[in-house]
Amino acid sequence: MPSPTTPPLPPLRLDRIGIVMMSAVGDAVHVMPIIHALKAHAPTSHITWVLQPGPATLVEGHPLVDDIVRFDRARGWRAFLETRQALAARCFDIVLALQVYFKAGLITGFTRAPVKLGFDRARARDANWLFTTHRIAPHAGQHVQDQYFEFLDALGVPHGAPSWTLGPWNEEERAWQRTFLGQFDRPIAPIVVATSKAAKDWLPERWAAVCHLLWHEHGLQPVLVGGRSARELAAEQVILRAAPMAHSALGSGLRKLAAILDGAAVALSPDTGPLHLAIALRTPVISLLGYTNPKRVGPYDFAHDLMIDAYGDPGEDYPLDMVYREGRMPRITVDDVAARLAHWRMQYRDARLAQIAPLTAP
Repeated sequence: MPSPTTPPLPPLRLDRIGIVMMSAVGDAVHVMPIIHALKAHAPTSHITWVLQPGPATLVEGHPLVDDIVRFDRARGWRAFLETRQALAARCFDIVLALQVYFKAGLITGFTRAPVKLGFDRARARDANWLFTTHRIAPHAGQHVQDQYFEFLDALGVPHGAPSWTLGPWNEEERAWQRTFLGQFDRPIAPIVVATSKAAKDWLPERWAAVCHLLWHEHGLQPVLVGGRSARELAAEQVILRAAPMAHSALGSGLRKLAAILDGAAVALSPDTGPLHLAIALRTPVISLLGYTNPKRVGPYDFAHDLMIDAYGDPGEDYPLDMVYREGRMPRITVDDVAARLAHWRMQYRDARLAQIAPLTAP
């Protein structure tokens, strides 16, 4: 039976579904299992997703995403006018308002649907609940992925283990992946050198020390991945100067990043979109978390034993909340990462190397 909503949902068709979740790559990754479940339940449904240009490049062309309306916030107020115009030409049976900020509320308000399902008032920030017609039931804090599953529960849509389908989709992408991996004489270990917030970053000089561990102790090729922001470029400079064996693939773009992570022996990342992309691809990932709560945004259902938790104090049973903790990332040492690499070697290495071996075959 569907879980309750306020007010109760009327009888619904799921022929035309709109999704409002516009922001980060990690959020886009967490939306994909929702789309998989909706399509499994209603295979003929047409799904339109309002999404910003960055994460849109990750899912554009996905076989289950029928339509993307791009909201380009860099265009300021024009972005709202353009999105409103695009949505005026579309009608929906239901809109899922998965994002709780005011700008997302405005976009939800632009949609044409008899049902606009959002979060309960306690979790809908910035008066976002004013833009929805129905709200899911209040719930104690959960991982972001489980919060999104609450929308499926409200619709009575079954879901089991999440599915993403975010790796290389076609022969062109597979060919690029083979060429990229083929330039190295050893398996790769991508390192996400920086994030959208400096407080989530790890120190570049420590990443450089990890590059030496990867190269000399584990026979892996360090590959620097991410965008080309000022902080990422500054980290790249520090790392390559101290660890010249590392290879930089900064600025490859999200689709190529997916191919890189898909072909990796192990990845290393703080809390940022590529961490969740690696989890979706089932690539073992050593995650470094300190600023954000791992219970809410950590690895969802894979590689928990490779996570380094600097968010909590030793022995602390911290609550599942949205509180940020400043100054925690420097607590993570190179030895902490070395210990997780040793665990990866014992528990993941052989199976993972066998799994990725065919990716470089001619």
